[in-house]
Amino acid sequence: MARHFLLIDPIEKLVVKKDSSILLGLTLQEAGHEVFVFFESDFAYNNRSKTRVHATKIKGEIDNDTSYIKSFSLSEKVECELSSKDIVHMRLDPPFDARYLRVLWMLIAWQDQSKVKVVNDPRGIALHNEKLAAYAREKSLHSFVGASVSGFETYLGELKAKGVEQLILKPLDLFQGYGVEKIAMSDATNAFIRKVKEAGGALVAQPFDSSVLKGEIRSSYWKGKELGTILKVPPEGQFLANIAQGASFARHELSSDLKKECEAICHDLAKDGVDWIAFDILGNNISEVNITCPGLLVEVSKAMGENLAKYIS
Repeated sequence: MARHFLLIDPIEKLVVKKDSSILLGLTLQEAGHEVFVFFESDFAYNNRSKTRVHATKIKGEIDNDTSYIKSFSLSEKVECELSSKDIVHMRLDPPFDARYLRVLWMLIAWQDQSKVKVVNDPRGIALHNEKLAAYAREKSLHSFVGASVSGFETYLGELKAKGVEQLILKPLDLFQGYGVEKIAMSDATNAFIRKVKEAGGALVAQPFDSSVLKGEIRSSYWKGKELGTILKVPPEGQFLANIAQGASFARHELSSDLKKECEAICHDLAKDGVDWIAFDILGNNISEVNITCPGLLVEVSKAMGENLAKYIS
């Protein structure tokens, strides 16, 4: 059995009851693997030494009926020397900023030093932006990414010619719907300038797709195979289909066309060591390819009626 080390955010930042990383760790432990968690405060690279980490053992129990976490606690802390037989799981949430990139660089150094396996591979995470990876596909919304006001106004002209009346503006590097705004076309340029200043750089702009009111799809994949899919429906009167912000969810069946598109993306990203992907799909368009810290594993497991973490190793 392999040893698994999960690099996670501080426990106080997690909603432990439904945290994907905790579910994965406890599931691997139930399967007989040695499992540890460690935090950024435990993480270091020494170029004249073996790859070592101060990691913490875990205890807990999973509700077999719902896949929610019944109990969880940290146990003893130990120093471990890593090798090619070990697996590190990169489970830090975005934003994808300078701090995040530093962690990826250090994980790459670990890989080169000890040949430890990292899931998802930090090189692959660094190479593929979660939003741009979606926008490069044919099945994606007409999207603008940048900080150029003149470029944005050209894009607005293209949308106006198609009769678009509302626009979505959102950061390029956040998650869970943070920073997303719905804007009238008449206010778009002023809002764009304001949000570029707030973000300190490039934004994403897209036509508002009203199909989100009926729900946004989340589909989880591991090594090119669909684990499960749900439809997330925003609360009445809202347009963000984020479970962290109150959306409901239920099991959903992907169309054959969308399955082929997801499988094609998985095939491409697998070349860069990206095995775990969570797709966000709006209407018939893939809107995000989540690879930094794919989430909602508990919710998708509950909807599918089985603990899907058992397929991830």
